[in-house]
Amino acid sequence: MTSVLRLLLLLSLSLLHHSPSTTANNYIHKKTHFRPELISDLSTKTHPTTFFEVTKPIQLPKTKPCSYLLLQHDFGFTYGSPPVLANYTPPSNCPSQNFAKIVLQWEATCKGTQFDRIFGVWLGGVELLRSCTAEPTASGIVWTVKKDITRYYSLLMNNQTLAVFLGNLVNNMYTGVYHAKITVHFYPAEVNSGNSVSGYGSSADLILPISQNIPSNDGLWFRIGNSADTTSKKFMIPQNAYRAVVEVYVSFHENDEFWYTNLPNNFITANNLSTPRGNGAFREVVVALDGMEIGAVWPFTVIYTGGINPLLWRPITGIGSFDLPSYDVEVTPFLGTILDGKTHEFAFRVTNALNVWLIDANLHVWLDKKSVKTEGQLLKHSVLPAVVTLVSNFTGINGNFLTTVNKSVSSVGWVKSSHGKIATNATQRFDFSNFMVLGKDGDLQIVNQIINFNDSVDARSSSSSLFSTKSSKRFPLYLYSEDVDNGNGTLSEVTNLTLGYNELGVKDGGSGFSVSSLKNLQNGHSVMLRKGNSIVAGRWSTQQAYQYGDSKFCYFRNVSSSNNAILHDEEGKTCRK
Repeated sequence: MTSVLRLLLLLSLSLLHHSPSTTANNYIHKKTHFRPELISDLSTKTHPTTFFEVTKPIQLPKTKPCSYLLLQHDFGFTYGSPPVLANYTPPSNCPSQNFAKIVLQWEATCKGTQFDRIFGVWLGGVELLRSCTAEPTASGIVWTVKKDITRYYSLLMNNQTLAVFLGNLVNNMYTGVYHAKITVHFYPAEVNSGNSVSGYGSSADLILPISQNIPSNDGLWFRIGNSADTTSKKFMIPQNAYRAVVEVYVSFHENDEFWYTNLPNNFITANNLSTPRGNGAFREVVVALDGMEIGAVWPFTVIYTGGINPLLWRPITGIGSFDLPSYDVEVTPFLGTILDGKTHEFAFRVTNALNVWLIDANLHVWLDKKSVKTEGQLLKHSVLPAVVTLVSNFTGINGNFLTTVNKSVSSVGWVKSSHGKIATNATQRFDFSNFMVLGKDGDLQIVNQIINFNDSVDARSSSSSLFSTKSSKRFPLYLYSEDVDNGNGTLSEVTNLTLGYNELGVKDGGSGFSVSSLKNLQNGHSVMLRKGNSIVAGRWSTQQAYQYGDSKFCYFRNVSSSNNAILHDEEGKTCRK
């Protein structure tokens, strides 16, 4: 059995099991990207388990929220079906129409046997939430996702169509039906708190969907199946825009669900392998405006609740799996090229992509209410394309591979509005390193990867800075996977995993100067004993340390679990060094 090669299948499985084979090469040739039959889980609980993703609580005003149930639906056999639709109207019976915070809440239950399923929530075609379901047990599970959607304020103040897609399969084997409901909580601003800050630091005045139109089967996202695929959407913005940001949602599945473990093509060719998971271990999402690349996304390695070893994510789910991150690309330097009242086009592609990536975006636009037309000009635009270096050293299916990549994008442009003539300088800088080891004739795979993803935006007049923001993200990943043949028809599978999401942010303007810091680290370990397609024994544990702090709020949580049970859980609202 081969972990290289086990991961290339196992990584996409919902439970740890697959058919054994005698050699690595035979194993690879028997690989398929579909998920095999599931077995019953090892949980001994008789009551539903609450699953959760560790994240900081949303900071809420002291006011009582106006809460509205938007949708309640049971997602059974929904593959190939259009999204579930519902009419949305903004709140009308709240004591105040000035809201300080708006929160989307997803609640769901499931019982039986089922895979993890990706799902999306759209309002007026604008994606509000992309998430992964938890994997159920025979005794049942429950989970809740709360997301601050205040940045979509202008969208939420108008009648819209709500669309929710969760592709699920239900039959005699996969019995889990996801029973879900979606609620929105509107928190009125506190008395004398004033209106939200307008201008560069506020939420956008208009949000346009860069997604598929309703009706659309299998969700409103675009599908990218290979590196040659380009998906696009035409749009037109009002001519009095003075700022624009495109927010990109992205998730990866099937042959690229675990792209960071994918093998280099020279290795696959040299060993005459037939695995579908190639193209190496680097991916990037390229964002283009009217055919010109304006930015990129090097995505965080979200591990869904069925990924690597599904038992690790019970009940503590993987970082970002319940609320996948979105990524902002500043469009303001390019506004001068699209303020002509004509139709323009956003397009997306994925470097080295394999089937399948799901991508869409939201275009946030700020409008100058004191004028009917602004003007602008792109002054400078530079893209230093991704430079990929691969160093391979292997004999047969044993060896190591070092992949390094770096890239930068920078743009400068001005926009003249009632705010004055403001020049915006936007930059992105990326670094990537993936060191992969294959050993023990394919029974061992080690991946050690780091992504650095830094961006900044600075908007200033000739005399002063109006708005600036900087973000430095660091995504470490370590994965150790080994198979040990016990010689009696059983196989031990050992997995060690470290996953981190670290971010330092600095913002000046709008609501004032602020610095924020996030350190989020998970460690998982499992030893599983498998016979055929059955897990007969095992032990597993997950630990997570979460620490967030800014000028107004601090939060930490240290939590650990073992064999489905919480061992330790400590949280607080003090700052820790």
